[in-house]
Amino acid sequence: MYPAELVKPMREDLTKVGFEELHTAEAVESALAKEGTTLVVVNSVCGCAAANARPGARMSIQNAKRPTHLVTVFAGVDKEAVEKAREHMIPFPPSSPCMALFKNGELVHMLERHHIEGRPAEVIAENLMDAYNEYC
Repeated sequence: MYPAELVKPMREDLTKVGFEELHTAEAVESALAKEGTTLVVVNSVCGCAAANARPGARMSIQNAKRPTHLVTVFAGVDKEAVEKAREHMIPFPPSSPCMALFKNGELVHMLERHHIEGRPAEVIAENLMDAYNEYC
């Protein structure tokens, strides 16, 4: 587990733009049971989360079409919530950071760590916006 003071600014990077933090398996189940589209960001302390994933997620929600619900879980902190979110991301292997778009609880788009690492935030945002335009 990472200390709360270490991850606080990393959490706020998403919550300040409207992402809801999920800390329990029940919260994840409830979020994914909602009608509409839900973007789940598995946040992380790694450098690619700071440089690419979180900025890409923030940029992506400036799109005209965007998910109905924005949620996040934090790898290495919200263990139960992350495990439950990853169950819904099968067949993709666990990775962090990662982002998954669900429509009415069904996984419709996935960005794994290897899609994020080394790619500019703008490319990540474009990938997500393309998915929003198709599914939202």
